[in-house]
Amino acid sequence: MGSAATAWKPIIPELTKHITVITLDLPGHGKTSMSISQAMDPRSLGDAVCETMTHLGIEKFHLCGNSLGGWVALEVAAKHSGRVLSLTGLAPAGLWLAPYSARYPGTALLRAIAKTTRPLTPVMLRFEWGKKLGFADVSPLWRNLSYETCLDASLAMGVASGYFPAWDAMLKKRFDSPIPQSIPITIIFGDSDKTLPKSNCQERSVAPTHSKWFVIENCGHAPMWDHPTTVSRHILETTQSR
Repeated sequence: MGSAATAWKPIIPELTKHITVITLDLPGHGKTSMSISQAMDPRSLGDAVCETMTHLGIEKFHLCGNSLGGWVALEVAAKHSGRVLSLTGLAPAGLWLAPYSARYPGTALLRAIAKTTRPLTPVMLRFEWGKKLGFADVSPLWRNLSYETCLDASLAMGVASGYFPAWDAMLKKRFDSPIPQSIPITIIFGDSDKTLPKSNCQERSVAPTHSKWFVIENCGHAPMWDHPTTVSRHILETTQSR
């Protein structure tokens, strides 16, 4: 939540050597507006993704999503299985036994900071303390993240009108739908994910039983930032397995 299509920049150059890449902003995120009538639960967001692909004239596609986007991708594969060729989930939300019943305070604080400091963000991120404030809990390799990656993420969070509607719409829910075994699925988590920690947010029994599950060392909640080469390889291997 609160991210945008710009989050995929670190892996797009490698992926586009092999496949056509289309990045999407969910409603209320990035450049996509959110109508008053838009339902923001993961399944409804999945429907919105399919509507966008239909509008683009694309019937079948491979999916990759991070965090909330990963949960949305799982819902698409479950409800619109005939359109999904493969799925890669990077730290997907929804894989918990006990759903959240209230907004997670730490994440709410992150959104508040991004929104209130937005005018100063381009300057703050040029200092180590500013970068640490925004990204130390997101990545164990925060010092290595590019200025562009950090700026894109901070600005996206600051203007994400769909952030809290998406939060509220996923409360008391988890991913619990079957996905056909004909759809290759790869799930990747970082071993240092503080946003969706292993203790309560990485329940393998909730994921489709045929999923391939990988944990990347020294990696946080956005694996495509911390280990773009490894993540690109996993995505491409998944797309090629069908």
